[in-house]
Amino acid sequence: MSTTESRSAKADPTPSADQAVKETLEDYTLRFAPRSYRRWTPMVVATTALGGIAYMADFSIGAGIGLAHGTGNALLAIAVAAVVIFVTGFPLAYYGARYNIDLDLITRGSGFGYFGSVLTSVIFASFTFIFFALEGSIMAQGLKLGLGLPLWLGYLVSTLMVIPLVIYGMKALSKLQVWTTPIWLLLMVGPLVYLVATDPGTVDRFLAYAGTDGEGGVNTAAVLLSAGVCLSLIAQIGEQIDYLRFMPPKTEANKRAWWTAVVMAGPGWVVLGALKQAIGVFLAVYILAEVGPAAAPEPIQQFKHAFDAMMPSWIVVPLAVALVVISQIKINVTNAYSGSLAWTNSFTRVTGRYPGRMVFVLVNLAFALALMEADMFSFLNSILGFYSNCAIAWVVTVATDIGVNKYLLKLSPLQPEFRRGMLHAVNPVGVVAFVAASGLSIAMYFHALGDTLQPYSPVAAALIAFVLTPLMAIVTKGKYYLRRTDDGIDEPILDEDGNPSAVSYDCHVCRQEFERPDVAACQTHEAVVCSLCLSTDKVGDHVLPAAPAGA
Repeated sequence: MSTTESRSAKADPTPSADQAVKETLEDYTLRFAPRSYRRWTPMVVATTALGGIAYMADFSIGAGIGLAHGTGNALLAIAVAAVVIFVTGFPLAYYGARYNIDLDLITRGSGFGYFGSVLTSVIFASFTFIFFALEGSIMAQGLKLGLGLPLWLGYLVSTLMVIPLVIYGMKALSKLQVWTTPIWLLLMVGPLVYLVATDPGTVDRFLAYAGTDGEGGVNTAAVLLSAGVCLSLIAQIGEQIDYLRFMPPKTEANKRAWWTAVVMAGPGWVVLGALKQAIGVFLAVYILAEVGPAAAPEPIQQFKHAFDAMMPSWIVVPLAVALVVISQIKINVTNAYSGSLAWTNSFTRVTGRYPGRMVFVLVNLAFALALMEADMFSFLNSILGFYSNCAIAWVVTVATDIGVNKYLLKLSPLQPEFRRGMLHAVNPVGVVAFVAASGLSIAMYFHALGDTLQPYSPVAAALIAFVLTPLMAIVTKGKYYLRRTDDGIDEPILDEDGNPSAVSYDCHVCRQEFERPDVAACQTHEAVVCSLCLSTDKVGDHVLPAAPAGA
């Protein structure tokens, strides 16, 4: 198809597509992030992405596993989980930043297919509202301590206050995260440094803490159970990629800054996450004798007592509440934003309708509020331990498809594909690996295979996904990745530097301009159609037919 033809033909836009492209809040919800929008430097993108991990849940997670199993087991578990998260997160972060697509779009072409990845979109959406609820619970605890608000009202306040911040997408979030990060870092690190410097005995008590069982020695089952809780955070890479997809093109001039930003804000988030979990153990042990095991995992209590050791009493509670509120806002705008993207992606593909991202901001917040009102904080480790099996199976499957199936076996297309018509509806490679890994590991988690194997459920999820993903690619010979290889447009998708091309085309359906990676030829017109209009095409008029066998 010629460029002239593709830019000339027009058609009446469908209502769903027209709403999506005109909605000011859309923020590239369902598609490739164009170069014309990506005006931030690598470091601004990285700072914005890292600002999203300012959550307090790490302190609670670390405290929970540390109090239960002892400092030694907790620190080993945190280290094991961090290594797994870093290794699996690296290829996902690279693909998101290099090709400017979110994790759902990566998943589509990395083993799951156009509709198959709806499974993982729901898993990711669940991650966002589970952690929104966790952070909202922590903020409510802070508001109760500082302002005397009852918890139910604190839950409501923590939910409603993020709406004005999240509706404007990346432009507003980048400013929020950049300006609040230095304050957050100072409030988090300051009391820890003071405690260690003024009372070195706190370190000795921390390292010697044996846990509620009193044994104190390293125990494999305890380490794996604890690592499973920490690994529930493996899906955080999806939220990091929601920012990293706005990275500028990688060039010879910026490659050092580009790689630094991708590693630091991609898999590197877990370095700070692991440090926060270890600090959570330290602070829980520090305040345990004073507040008891029930309150020790609460970050508001941890930082209240830490500030109390170094500051006048009149400022302690306000500072602790300020830290909790800043942290909650920084992460929950990200949770609400990323969750709305995941729900919108799933709904639009299944129904062919685009209801607007704000609808799913509210849906995600409603789920989170229900969890908070159900007091999810009291059974935190059980929720995270169960959820981690699904998250591990998904992330390891996609990471293995990229690292093994694409680069080693050459059975998965190296260039990511996400457009309807180019992909099969379901690819058994990823779907089978994910369902088998998550299903078996969940059965293990609930003792279906015996008490002895129960702690090994996260290990099973990772190993099964890692083995089955290349095995399924070999068995299917990679034939379910692409429905066709030619999208009907002569212009290359990538430029001479390997970055997505900035050449623009007019979609003849919605009459908007889109860059080359986001369009394909139309089946019924001598023109191009954007990936968004393909998603909302209920009857498939514009979707290219499957390529003939052997083509």
